[in-house]
Amino acid sequence: MRSGDGVGPRSRPSASVVICAYTEKRWDDLAHSVDALANSSNPPEEIVVVIDHNDLLLKKARTELAGALVLTNQERQGLSGARNTAVAAATGDVVVFLDDDARPTEGWLDRLLSHYDDPEIMGVGGGADPIWPDARPKWFPTEFDWVVGCSWTGLPTTVAPIRNMIGCNMSFRRETFAIAGEFREDMGRIGTRPLGCEETELCIRLRQRRPSTVLLHDPSARVDHRVSPDRTRWRYFASRCYAEGLSKAMVTGAVGQRDGLAAERAHTLRVLPRGIGRGLRDLARGDVAGLTRAGSIVGGFAITATGFARGRLALRKHSGS
Repeated sequence: MRSGDGVGPRSRPSASVVICAYTEKRWDDLAHSVDALANSSNPPEEIVVVIDHNDLLLKKARTELAGALVLTNQERQGLSGARNTAVAAATGDVVVFLDDDARPTEGWLDRLLSHYDDPEIMGVGGGADPIWPDARPKWFPTEFDWVVGCSWTGLPTTVAPIRNMIGCNMSFRRETFAIAGEFREDMGRIGTRPLGCEETELCIRLRQRRPSTVLLHDPSARVDHRVSPDRTRWRYFASRCYAEGLSKAMVTGAVGQRDGLAAERAHTLRVLPRGIGRGLRDLARGDVAGLTRAGSIVGGFAITATGFARGRLALRKHSGS
């Protein structure tokens, strides 16, 4: 496997950048991202904004986002339906997904697209840095930054293959969707409901149907991902962990436990114990918050495991009915 080593405009594939939005509360971020993409030194061929069943936001976007193709979600309400609407309309060789509260950094798109000169690579994703409303909560462990949709400790720190990409910063060749099908609309986020994993399931399904597929993580292709104040509280942390467990149960029901939990096993057995140890060492050095970070890792894992067990039980009951 070879990958592009440049970030310039050399014969890169055409790109459709997709942003899905459902709430006016993120308007400033959405407008900023569209403007940044449209006015970048090497802009995408098209920017597709899909509004998820919000007529007022749709009207505002069509009026003010002059640099974008603005569509309404034609599918089931939720992020998966909005993404599927975008895929059906997009014309680029590569379909790139950016969250409505994520802002691309300089060179972001070029770095993603630079790897597509290798025909084995079907998808490329990058990193996401949290933009906290204030300082980072001292109790919040970096191993759980996935809770706020950002890169977490344990991801590759150099360009490397990966099982699945971060949803707020990912791209796929167009033929991905002919091979694997659409995002599953019975999975994923609807509004503020903290379920997810629809992109994880799609990535696994793609590799099961096309085993030669390579999905790549390039940590230099970064976005800034805004964290809303409600997501800095333990209540959200716990609810998101529980929802992740439920979502992972749905993934394993669709693709099997072997593929569905491979990355999670490695994270649990290697990354989390090191995080607990680091928190305790910080405590020994006088950082009292080290104990709360270690405790958050233990608590977050326990809550996620509970959600997974509950989800698996529900699946067994459903299949037996």
